[in-house]
Amino acid sequence: MKVEKSADIVIIGGSTGGCAAALSACRMGYKVILTEETKWIGGQLTSQAVPPDEHPWIEQFGCTQSYRMFRQKVREHYLSRYSVKTEHRHLMFNPGNAIVSRISHEPKAALQVLQEMLAPYVHNGLITILTEHRITSVHCDGDYIKAATVIHETTQSELVLVGTYFLDGTDCGDVLPLANVPYVTGAESQAQTDEPNAVTGDPEPLNMQAITHCFAVDYREGEDHTIEKPESYSFWRDYQPNVWPDRLLSWTAPQPISLKPITYSLMPNANQFSLFHYRRLIDSSQFDNNEFPHDISLINWPQNDYLLGPVFEIEESERRLHLKQAKDLSLSLLYWMQTEAPRPDGGEGYPGLKVRPDVVGTEDGLAMYPYIRESRRIQAEFTVLEQHLSAEIRGENGAVQYEDSVGIGCYRIDLHPSTGGDNYIDISSLPFQIPLGSFIPVQFQNLIPACKNIGTTHITNGCYRLHPVEWNIGEVAGYLAGYSLQKGTIPRYVRNHDPLLKEFQKMLTQQGIELQWPVIHAV
Repeated sequence: MKVEKSADIVIIGGSTGGCAAALSACRMGYKVILTEETKWIGGQLTSQAVPPDEHPWIEQFGCTQSYRMFRQKVREHYLSRYSVKTEHRHLMFNPGNAIVSRISHEPKAALQVLQEMLAPYVHNGLITILTEHRITSVHCDGDYIKAATVIHETTQSELVLVGTYFLDGTDCGDVLPLANVPYVTGAESQAQTDEPNAVTGDPEPLNMQAITHCFAVDYREGEDHTIEKPESYSFWRDYQPNVWPDRLLSWTAPQPISLKPITYSLMPNANQFSLFHYRRLIDSSQFDNNEFPHDISLINWPQNDYLLGPVFEIEESERRLHLKQAKDLSLSLLYWMQTEAPRPDGGEGYPGLKVRPDVVGTEDGLAMYPYIRESRRIQAEFTVLEQHLSAEIRGENGAVQYEDSVGIGCYRIDLHPSTGGDNYIDISSLPFQIPLGSFIPVQFQNLIPACKNIGTTHITNGCYRLHPVEWNIGEVAGYLAGYSLQKGTIPRYVRNHDPLLKEFQKMLTQQGIELQWPVIHAV
């Protein structure tokens, strides 16, 4: 017999956005159930092991107050627990000094901070967190979701979760097909969206950005930590994507903006871009007492972007195959670096590269879950298009201003190579707003997207998918559910009735959510 649990708000998926949604819903005093498929809540910040990708002004403005609090708590995690050298103990301390991030850090640090932020609501009973629970079915009555069934991955025990509002915080939008919510996947066509960078001809629903199975390593010169040769190594060693200038397992790849070949290096070398420093999680030179004897780097590079197929909207057997092959690619990349990668001194291989399972919380050293860049996306009352925020199209006019703005974000329109054979799409965008209309499904009344599943396109997902934007989306989703409960209304009415919309926006600003940008330039 299935056990039933109830809450005001049920959040399926403990992604970055799902966690932010839980925080805001609990702040409003509502009872929440948060489920997560893996052992770690946090999504791209934790189980996917991706340090934050952020815009240049993140330290001054351009994110929500609670996201800023998260970042500060990450800094405090290191400054209060470790012997950080005096000269590095400052307000903008960056644990990893990564090239890509102003606050690169270990995923387990992010996990601890998220748990700390949720702890008061765990202790007072407002939130129940169910890790290792995967959604299996949804019960609907017309255009309302009434319940969702989740199963524990180990025990196979089932729970029926009943709530007034349901938020989809899964990285792949897993609630949508189970509830028959209208949604889109992959690449829309130019005929559908008029976007200059959309595909020509028919839409391509299985043409999605690559996933990446990240892993962490350190480097120990003079030691040998070579892993066992992966079974599929010979395939990956010789594999060259059609859009690639060399084999995938090489130091040469397309430069994302120009698409011209660029040759990287592992460590800093002359004028070459160092991949090891690219997403470095720990810069050991900043710490005393040998607490971190080696730098630690997160491997999320062009070389382990998996292009051979998507991981949803396909048969289960095919999904499992692609997930396995994505892992095999990452292990093959590690083995290639350890044994065959060219060195500046003319030698081959860096056997001192040591995989770090402790950093990502797994036995094999690969992240618990692949980095998902693109989700199922609801068919929304309003869909964000490339022409709303492209620097080339909008120019000095700036991005389109939305009357129903519920947040802001900024990142280049950055799409990785895709399962449909497309190369990078990396174009300049303008600082943008997040419209409430992109949260409102065309059909359902009590379902709210809480991460990468709002009403964007394949193209605009490329700048709405990053950490601070996903956090903002999730935080607003939680407040939207709570506000709708408080007012006895539904999200659609909040968006389309001006007094409600203005009051909701006022509440968001009071909670530290910025709704518009100061005057700044494109990125």
